[in-house]
Amino acid sequence: MRSLFILIAGLSTGLLHAEDVRLIRCRFLCFGSGATPASLIVASDKGSDITCAVSDSQISPETVCPAKSDTIAFLSSADRKPVAVAKVAAPLNHVILIFVPAAKAPDALPWRVLVIEDSEKNFPDGGVFVANFYNKDIRMQIGDKTGLLHSGGEYGFPLPGKRDTFNMAPVVFQFQIDGQWRTANESMLRFLKGMRYLIFAYVDPASGRPRISTFNDVAPPPKPPTPMAPKKP
Repeated sequence: MRSLFILIAGLSTGLLHAEDVRLIRCRFLCFGSGATPASLIVASDKGSDITCAVSDSQISPETVCPAKSDTIAFLSSADRKPVAVAKVAAPLNHVILIFVPAAKAPDALPWRVLVIEDSEKNFPDGGVFVANFYNKDIRMQIGDKTGLLHSGGEYGFPLPGKRDTFNMAPVVFQFQIDGQWRTANESMLRFLKGMRYLIFAYVDPASGRPRISTFNDVAPPPKPPTPMAPKKP
């Protein structure tokens, strides 16, 4: 009887462990550094490593990574040492992971990971997602829309309704500096359905000046329609 209890307990632990792993659809981007993380991998329970390509010029193609207890642990492919950890809380299963250099400290991982939900709310088709990494408020104009973001805030702007004949619309960013609003960027961007922008507002560590970085991306394909349930006879 005791052996039976041990067997049941072992099976229960295995089931709990299996249920504790979620598959996350991930895309990667490196920001805020002149270098990118070395080749990264995520270990899999199936015995094969998952390679993750991280670029500082464009958002990577999608890679499916396992999250254990809502955590994805990234290792260096060279020596398998821990490099970064991403916390992806349920029910998120489609994210963009932004790798940012971490402050140097003893026993600290070299990179921290910002998690952005890759959803239609954050990334409207033809629109813009803005994240404020500045330590104060920013104001912005995206086409015919205006907004204010506090430090650490983020927001998805829809496709501008008013565009010129070349599908161009104004994009203006202002930073709060010494109690005044100062324009850090004023430009025109092309807005088209099927594409989207990711914009970071931040302070350039080299010059100390407020800046924005813009990454363009292709919108994900539309989800297939949910099949209708058969009618009961």
